[in-house]
Amino acid sequence: MKVIDVFLCYYGAECVANERERHAAAVRLTATSDAGMITYEYSVSFFPHDDPEDFMISYDACVSGIAYEGKGRRSKKKEAVYLAELREQVDALAAQLDGTIDWENPLIEPRLG
Repeated sequence: MKVIDVFLCYYGAECVANERERHAAAVRLTATSDAGMITYEYSVSFFPHDDPEDFMISYDACVSGIAYEGKGRRSKKKEAVYLAELREQVDALAAQLDGTIDWENPLIEPRLG
């Protein structure tokens, strides 16, 4: 099984989960391929980020959604579509946790895989 983050970036964010304020979010588009099948999944994980050096990711405030699942392999054409829809899809996921992402405030440079 191959798991690749097609996109990964940390952003400033706001969310309260388990009575703990979260000030950042890890946003991902992940491709998982195995035995001729491919899955693309959006995910967001809110984490405390109490100071500029705090990048300890907590996994108790996470939500994800499948963009595509089926036969095939990685496709740059499909990935371009999923990347174009990333903000809209991740905003919808974040709303499930009553969270928001400050897309204009990346905490690291986006990583493309």
